[in-house]
Amino acid sequence: MKNWTRKALLLTVSAAAAAGTLAAAVTPVAHSRPAGPATPRLSWGPCDPVPGTVVPAGQQCATLRVPLDHRVPGGPTVDVAATRLPTDRPEARRGTLLVLPGGPGGSGVRRLAQKGEALRAATEGAYDLVSLDPRGVGSSTRAGCGIPEADRHLVTLRSWPAADGSISANVDRARRTAAACARDGGPVVRSFSTRNQARDMDRLRAALGERKLSVWGHSYGSYAAAVYAQEHPGRVDRLVLDSTGDPDPARVGYGWMVNAGPAVALRFPDFAAWAAYPAREAEGLRLARRAEDVKPLFLALARELDREPKESDVPGVPLTGNGLRQALQNALQSDQAFAPLARLIRSAQGAEGRPVLPPELAGALPDEDAALTMAVVCNDVRWPGPASGYAARVAADRARYPLTAGMPVNIGPCAFWTYDEEPRPTRITGEGPSNVLMIQSLRDPATPLAGALKMRAALGERARMVTVERGGHGMYLGNGNACGDRVVSDFLVTGKRPARDTHCPN
Repeated sequence: MKNWTRKALLLTVSAAAAAGTLAAAVTPVAHSRPAGPATPRLSWGPCDPVPGTVVPAGQQCATLRVPLDHRVPGGPTVDVAATRLPTDRPEARRGTLLVLPGGPGGSGVRRLAQKGEALRAATEGAYDLVSLDPRGVGSSTRAGCGIPEADRHLVTLRSWPAADGSISANVDRARRTAAACARDGGPVVRSFSTRNQARDMDRLRAALGERKLSVWGHSYGSYAAAVYAQEHPGRVDRLVLDSTGDPDPARVGYGWMVNAGPAVALRFPDFAAWAAYPAREAEGLRLARRAEDVKPLFLALARELDREPKESDVPGVPLTGNGLRQALQNALQSDQAFAPLARLIRSAQGAEGRPVLPPELAGALPDEDAALTMAVVCNDVRWPGPASGYAARVAADRARYPLTAGMPVNIGPCAFWTYDEEPRPTRITGEGPSNVLMIQSLRDPATPLAGALKMRAALGERARMVTVERGGHGMYLGNGNACGDRVVSDFLVTGKRPARDTHCPN
């Protein structure tokens, strides 16, 4: 497999993602050979090292060849990296569980390396665990658009308005980026979509020789899992949707972004309470005496950095106001990120020293990562066009949700995207087996409860939902709520769900 590249999350379904999870321009070439037999074959071997992650003993990797265009099964193909971690209790095995990462842009090989051992223990060895790098990610076939380096920093690829709220630079950048992908992205970039990921998932199921798969989808992966279950209801055994966005087929990724403003506002008080807690004093991380003073402090610092960016530890990459806002949005996904965020704020306040930038802000994103993350949400559905009133929406959103400063509703490359055909996202409905369990934080900064409730309503009697009091993004085996973990594990092992929607306190 290819070497790993540093990734950052552009959308955390991520809502922002991803939700969300975004290399020099590369001209992608799809394989020209026919797709081969109807049932693809997998040749398992050792996985390449995953930087920063210990790959569990026994985790294996393989390459799955899939059609570039599933409507032309004998045409060009692309490679999808697959991985598996067999059960350590063969006598307890009941099937195969597919683990779907968030993003768009998350790696399944990495996620299985990170979560595989804990998941295998939590499910008592009931499953062989499998995952994949969606096309465009990690060791799968990748493609770029030749986006200029200056446009591939997270704070430029994401449409943060200027300090005065103007969006003219965003409009120019969005048009430039969309034109680059139309000109240089080629058929591989045009193939990056949720529907194609679902089709690739079904090819993996066939290659594994499984009639059905159970699926745990996280963040954007929960949307991809729901699409797969809608398209192939008879091929899903048990389905867990963890941290889910609004599935409205008229909006999809655009709707996820719009939800980020209120989602961050709802989550911020958790950080404020943490940053004002007296125990932070000894750690040098107490930002204010009262929790209600943390927000005005943060906003004042962001405005100061708008006026005068502060030189950071990375030459040529200062900490700007939008950089600080982006760091906040990323950090709110987990309480574990509160201390690094407070440390960044402290260093930005000081007259001496240079703030240490989080890795995702320290440099430009690889071209292929930037292209992939944009292409999925743009290819999935048409976004509002450039003349649809973005400036007015940004002004209103900045006033209502100052922590995100209008970014979630701003214009982006999707407003100028070139489509091969009218996108028709899958409509999630209540038609299908009643085999879905949703788990959701009440204060998710990327996929807020309001959006998850729309997924819950769309699924009807197919689903049950467990809400979790703890804030953050990614609940199962992620943010430390034993009650929520137990409900999901019991469902995966026994098939039993709560009789009705339920709640887990901290």
